Amino acid sequence: MHRSDVHARTAAAARVRRADDVLEMQRLARRGGIPVLLRRLAARAGADVLLMDSAGAMASPLQAPLGDAEGDLARRAVRELTVRGLKSVTIDHDGLTCIALPLDGPRGVCMPVLAAVFSQPTTSEVPLLLADASSALSLSWMTEHTRQQQCRLKLADARMREAVMHLLMNGQATVARQIAGTLRPALPATIRVYVIEGPPGVRNQVVEELSEAAERAWVVPCPVYAHHIFVLAPADSEADPGHAPQWTRSASLKAGCCIGVSDVVSLHDTATGYAQAFHALAAARHRTERQSSFTSNPDLALTIGPELATWARGFLAPVHAHRARRPQDPDGPELLATLASWLNFSSRATAHLKIHRNTLSARLAAIQKLLDLDLDRLADQAALALALRAIAPGSSAHPQHSAGLVPSLDELLQLPHVTAWADRQFRPLCAPVIPTCIPDTLATWLRLDARIAPTALALSLSTSAVRKRLARSESLLQRSLLRSPSAVHDLWLAQRSLDLTARKPAPA
Repeated sequence: MHRSDVHARTAAAARVRRADDVLEMQRLARRGGIPVLLRRLAARAGADVLLMDSAGAMASPLQAPLGDAEGDLARRAVRELTVRGLKSVTIDHDGLTCIALPLDGPRGVCMPVLAAVFSQPTTSEVPLLLADASSALSLSWMTEHTRQQQCRLKLADARMREAVMHLLMNGQATVARQIAGTLRPALPATIRVYVIEGPPGVRNQVVEELSEAAERAWVVPCPVYAHHIFVLAPADSEADPGHAPQWTRSASLKAGCCIGVSDVVSLHDTATGYAQAFHALAAARHRTERQSSFTSNPDLALTIGPELATWARGFLAPVHAHRARRPQDPDGPELLATLASWLNFSSRATAHLKIHRNTLSARLAAIQKLLDLDLDRLADQAALALALRAIAPGSSAHPQHSAGLVPSLDELLQLPHVTAWADRQFRPLCAPVIPTCIPDTLATWLRLDARIAPTALALSLSTSAVRKRLARSESLLQRSLLRSPSAVHDLWLAQRSLDLTARKPAPA
């Protein structure tokens, strides 16, 4: 055969092999991404292949440990390529060869460098193989970079919305609206709060569907309960309150989700709306339609009146006057915010406040010392919860300056209208068809600081039996008892009011 024919056939075979390599690399880039592509390229070239940034740091995971000599040579090649602005560079040193090529990308994006280190002589096909691979690697890297940027944007949006919810829960609606101004939709002046509880693993899907269906509502995953979702929907005055919004009938919500709905509240009272929706959720779990609205009940702070704020400010004065001794220590307002979160969410306050459990314990210990209270006692918890509600931002209870003595909490609980309020709290449990064991178990549970095991011991029951009876009380009262935020503090205060006046709840 003539020499020119042999050369032509060899060149044709090389072109076919190169085309096959390009097609295979494109296929690997679509299916496996950068790690698979680098692994195949290393096997094909017989070299250590890696991606490095302009500073010489690894931009991709290595398939095998890289020797010191190979790593130094690769960093030297990348530095030479970056400093001199070359399209490619080849460096030989101590029997090693390094070929470095920059990946192509859009202007403004810092693309990594493809580096291949050989410990043996290379053929003329290897530089072409690396050049062809750089195109597929560039596309794969840009795809992964874009995906990471989208994930960061989603995470930043979620964190912003969570921060806005945190401010609203603390009554700081003005600051929350300023931050929310960069997001959509705008926060309305009056809202209904929805708390949605779904089966594990569906929350992300529900959040995405609701974000599209409820265009005017704020949809935020709950930072405390992994299977809960907040929805802040505008309360339109022209809307019919008897009909649920269209988005509540979406397919994702019908698949095992429960919905609790609050009354119409102002944006400043988001925390109150959340507590109402949470109590409604406890009732929704026992209903076939899996949805419940909050049954209106006068708030105890509003029932007592302005005198409560006067008592509350004196009760919490040591915490208000507290000043941090060190920059890293919490001051009075931060201690009160921690206390409010703990009373609402118990040990889950660490997730709500994004603090360590040891930090939470230290702050609670400081509050106990300042107020000379025992936070393990339900009586002290109930007093603190009532005091915080009385002086919360946006609260309608204002202190009245009086020259007389400040009334005690027991004196306030003995007021006739407060006793009437307390009587209404337990009335659903006093119907003739309700077994007496239900209210008796609840009363014992309140007396024993809302602890299941001592209640079971006192009643000679199992803990599961106590939980079942308390769950029955939840259904009748339409209030959450076993999960925080709980109505246990209001119930203890109601029981205290009845005990002080030696009254028993009237039957329904």
